[in-house]
Amino acid sequence: MNQDPVKIMVMVFSIVVFGSIVNEGYLNNPEEEEEFCIYNRNPNACSYGVTVGVLAFLTCLLYLALDVYFPQISSVKDRKKAVLSDIGVSAFWAFFWFVGFCFLANQWQVSKPKDNPLNEGTDAARAAIAFSFFSIFTWSLTAALAVRRFKELTFQEEYNTLFPASAQP
Repeated sequence: MNQDPVKIMVMVFSIVVFGSIVNEGYLNNPEEEEEFCIYNRNPNACSYGVTVGVLAFLTCLLYLALDVYFPQISSVKDRKKAVLSDIGVSAFWAFFWFVGFCFLANQWQVSKPKDNPLNEGTDAARAAIAFSFFSIFTWSLTAALAVRRFKELTFQEEYNTLFPASAQP
């Protein structure tokens, strides 16, 4: 299976998370001068969601570019290094999305209704939590697909060792 559709889905999920928080994750109260984060007035929750979303999006762009460039990498060892980095980075992001989901869900759970009496931005806050949850699985799937690609490369390297190109007619 090609990883590109999964990586595009990962990018869309990242956009939903950071876009939801940037657009509707901050509220202002007429009695206060500064706006506050919808997640329990914790600015770290909004900052974490936006930062992880933007960095995951950029990382995914980088690895999409690597996927385009991948067929032109002639050395099997260099291909293995690229795939190993894809495995590690995908697992890393799956973990960070898990942390983000837990953090945002917890802060949303302990938010006080008096801070948002009109329920402004609640759909966006829930969407960010939901897509953080979905991102755990999409990044895990990306890592699993990279593991499969790594196994194929290992087989190709073994095959090339056993049957060198010069021995073929």
